[in-house]
Amino acid sequence: MMVMISGGFASLMASGSLHITVLVHTVIGIGLLSAGAATLNQYLERKLDGTMRRTARRPLPAGELTGREALVFGVAVSSCGMLYVLLFLNALTALLGFLTLITYLALYTPLKTRTSLCTFFGAFPGAAPVLMGWSATTNSLSLEAWALYAILFLWQFPHFYAIGWLYREDYGRVGMRMLPSVGGNDERITFRLILITTQLLILTTLLLPLIANTGTLYFVTAMILGIGFYYFAYRAAQSRSKLAAKRLLHASVIYLPLLYLFMIFDRLN
Repeated sequence: MMVMISGGFASLMASGSLHITVLVHTVIGIGLLSAGAATLNQYLERKLDGTMRRTARRPLPAGELTGREALVFGVAVSSCGMLYVLLFLNALTALLGFLTLITYLALYTPLKTRTSLCTFFGAFPGAAPVLMGWSATTNSLSLEAWALYAILFLWQFPHFYAIGWLYREDYGRVGMRMLPSVGGNDERITFRLILITTQLLILTTLLLPLIANTGTLYFVTAMILGIGFYYFAYRAAQSRSKLAAKRLLHASVIYLPLLYLFMIFDRLN
């Protein structure tokens, strides 16, 4: 859902007005690619998912689907998504979708069990929906598109580190290295990076008006939302508890759509 929201948001930002047909094609195409990637990711991680409490009830480890069924479905949906984007949008968006799919599955997914840098590498394809949404509308990538990419790129760190902290026992049991360190300092390093990346995220959102057509409404709301988001990040870093990490996670999924919403309001007005 967040992937589709990000793609649709970028499409609206790129057009500066509401073009229903382009918006619908963008959301559907990106949604299909996202669904295909998620399916194939669960296919590749089906054995690991079966040993973790948070994923044991997914369709594959629960036995609701066979690996072959998931593989065929994932390839079919991904292919349909690529074809849909190519036919109804443009070749640049299709290329971005293909690169995102490949880097997500061939880079991020296998790196989860090999290096604690997996979140960093995964953030590159993770932020790609805004580039796809922008190119779907303009068939190009401007500096503003890359600025929106930077915002989504940085947002992923406090979001996914909060998830990693919440389920660190599960991840540790199967050897997934989702936190910045696997040594004795992983707690300190994790929350330090949460604070640093949250600060960089807020700074990036406040600098956006320098290169984008945004005004006072966006700047004020970005500042208010940033202060609120940083409050939850700071509280999580202070307490280092699962409750604070859960609150930070919830704050992250509220913060980003609200930031998108006020950015669009500002642009359309």
